[in-house]
Amino acid sequence: MLACTLLALPSTLSAQTETPKTNATPAQMAEYLVKLAEYDAARAAYQVRANPYWAEVKAKRAARFAKRRVHHEITLDDYVLTQPPEYTGPKKPINPSSSKPEIPVVADFLQAAAQQFDFAPEQPAREIDFKRAYARVASAAGLTRDQAVRVYAFEATGNGNYDLEAGQEFDRNALAITTALGYNQLLSTNSVELLAEQGKQFIETLKSRAADAPSSKKAALEKKITALQKMVTFARSVRDDWNVHERLGRTPKGLGIHALNLDIDVGPLLQTQKLMNSVNFAKERGYGEPLTAAELEMMNLTGDGNGFDIVTLPQAMRAKVPTSNFFTQSGYEHNPVARKNNTVAALLAATDAVMDRESQLPGAKDLAASF
Repeated sequence: MLACTLLALPSTLSAQTETPKTNATPAQMAEYLVKLAEYDAARAAYQVRANPYWAEVKAKRAARFAKRRVHHEITLDDYVLTQPPEYTGPKKPINPSSSKPEIPVVADFLQAAAQQFDFAPEQPAREIDFKRAYARVASAAGLTRDQAVRVYAFEATGNGNYDLEAGQEFDRNALAITTALGYNQLLSTNSVELLAEQGKQFIETLKSRAADAPSSKKAALEKKITALQKMVTFARSVRDDWNVHERLGRTPKGLGIHALNLDIDVGPLLQTQKLMNSVNFAKERGYGEPLTAAELEMMNLTGDGNGFDIVTLPQAMRAKVPTSNFFTQSGYEHNPVARKNNTVAALLAATDAVMDRESQLPGAKDLAASF
C-alpha cells in the first residue's frame, strides 16, 4: 500500500466536460418537481422492503469472507437464497435544467497524454499487429488462448479494435458511456491502478526490450520509458485505493495514463495484467483449477473478491444462489445481465453463450490465430 494520501482535487482538474445547461421553462420545472416527488415517494416505499434484504446480503458476504479466511466450509446457509425485491415504481425523472457530463473519448486521452506527459502512443499500422502483440504478451504471462479470446469476445463484441471504447461498439461516432477501452475494456481507473501496483514491472519490461532493440527502435523505447516513469510516479503519488484511483483517473493526467492502452508496447501489458491479476488472486487463495473464461469474466465483472466467491461455489449450489449475493444494491440495479440471469448458474451460462457466439466473429478468430 502506498503511504501518500490524496488531497482534494480542484474542480479544474475534472476531465469530464459539461454540456451547456438548458433553459427549462417554469412549466417544465413544475412538471419535473411533481414527477420527482412521485419518484421519491415510490422509492422510499420500496426501500422499506429492500433495505433489510441488501443488509442481509452484505452481512452474509462479510461472514463468508471471514469463514473463507480461516478455511471453514461455505454452505447454502451462507447465502441469501431469495431474489431481491423488485422496484416497479416510476423512473427517476431527468432534471430539464441540469447539465450532462460528457465521457472523455480516445481523442481526449491522446490530447491529455501529449499535454501532460509529452507522450504519443505508438499505435499499430494494422489491427492484426496489435492482436499479435497482445497474444505474445498474454501467452507469456500465462493466459490461455481460450481465456484471452473468449474474454475479448465478451468484452469487445468479438470484433472490437484495440481502441474500442464502451458505447461505440457499433458506431464510432456514438457517445461513449464509460472510459472502458480496448480488448478487455479497462477503465481509466484500471489504468491508474495498474501503474500504481505494477508500473515498475512494466518499466523493467520495456527496459529489457530496449536493451535488445536495434538502434532505430531503442531511442523510441527510451523516450517511452521516460514518459512511463513519470506516469508511474503520478499514479503512486496517492494511497493504493480504488476510490482514490477513480478520482485520479478523471484528471487530465489520469486520462493521459489511459492513453497507454493505445500503445503497441504498453497496451498489451495493461490489458493482460488486468486479467492476470484475477488469475493470480485465485491461485494465491489456493484455487488450483484453471479458470474457465466465463469464471475469469466473473472476476472481471464483479471484482476479484466477489468473483472468487462465484468461482469457488460448488456446481450443485450454483443454480440455487442468486446473483444478488455478489453485488451491492446499486451495482445490481445497474446490471441488467445479472438481474435477468439471476442465479450463478444462469449468469455463467449466459456469459458462455455470448462467448460462444462472439468468438466466431472475425476479430476473435484473428486473435485466436495470433496465439
